[in-house]
Amino acid sequence: MNIHAIRAIYLFELARTWRTIMQSIASPVISTSLYFVVFGSAIGSRMTEIDGISYGAFIVPGLIMLALMTESIFNASFGIYMPKFSGTIYEILSAPISYVEIVIGYVGAAATKSIILGLLILATAQFFVSFEVEHPLWMLTFLTLTAITFSLFGFIIGVWADGFEKLQVIPMMIITPLTFLGGSFYSISMLPPLWQKITLLNPVVYLIDGFRWSFYSTSNINLIVSLGMTLTFLAICIAIVWWIFRTGYGLKN
Repeated sequence: MNIHAIRAIYLFELARTWRTIMQSIASPVISTSLYFVVFGSAIGSRMTEIDGISYGAFIVPGLIMLALMTESIFNASFGIYMPKFSGTIYEILSAPISYVEIVIGYVGAAATKSIILGLLILATAQFFVSFEVEHPLWMLTFLTLTAITFSLFGFIIGVWADGFEKLQVIPMMIITPLTFLGGSFYSISMLPPLWQKITLLNPVVYLIDGFRWSFYSTSNINLIVSLGMTLTFLAICIAIVWWIFRTGYGLKN
C-alpha cells in the first residue's frame, strides 16, 4: 500500500475545501440553518409531536442526512471530474499507484469533508432546537457509512459525467427528491398503508430511519435492516468502481 500516494491525493483534495470554504462548508451550513428556522421554529411550534418527539428535533437527522448525501456526491464527483477535464488524470493513472489507492485518496477526502460538515450541522442545530443523541456511536457509524457510500457514488458520477451539467443531474433530480420523500420531514407511519409499502422501495428511507434511531431510539424499520441496506448500497458502489477501473470506462477512453 503506497501510503505516500494516498496521503498526497487526500491532502490535495482537502486543501481544495479551504480554498472554497464558502461553497464547501459555509453554504450548506447556512442553508440547513434556514430549514431549522422555517421548519423547526416557525412551523414546528405549530405542529404536534411525532413519536413523542418535538417536530423541530424530529427533522434534525433528516436534514443532516440531506446535506451529508448531497455534499458527499458533490465533493467526490467534482474531485475526480476535474482531473478528467484538465487531462491530469493520465498522470495519476500512469503513476505507480494502484486503483485502490486512488479511490481511497479521493473518496477518503470527500467522506472526511462530509463528516466534518455533518458534525458542524449537528452542532449548529443545537442553537435552534433542543435534542440529545442517545446512541452517539451508532450515530457516528451511520454518519461515516453514509459519507463513504455516497462519496463512492459521487466518484462514479464524476467518472460517468462528460460535462459540468451532468454532475448536478443526479444529486438535484434524484437524490434530493428521494431524501424529501424518505421521511426527512415526516414519519412514514403517518402515511396510508399502501404508500408505506411504496416508500420502502426508496433506499434513502433506511438511511434516515436508522440515523434517526441513533438520536431518539425510535424508528419505523428494524435497525439491522437499515444497517443492512446501507451496507448493500456500499457494496454495490464498490462493485461498480471495481468495474470502472477494470474496464477503464470514463477514464481511459
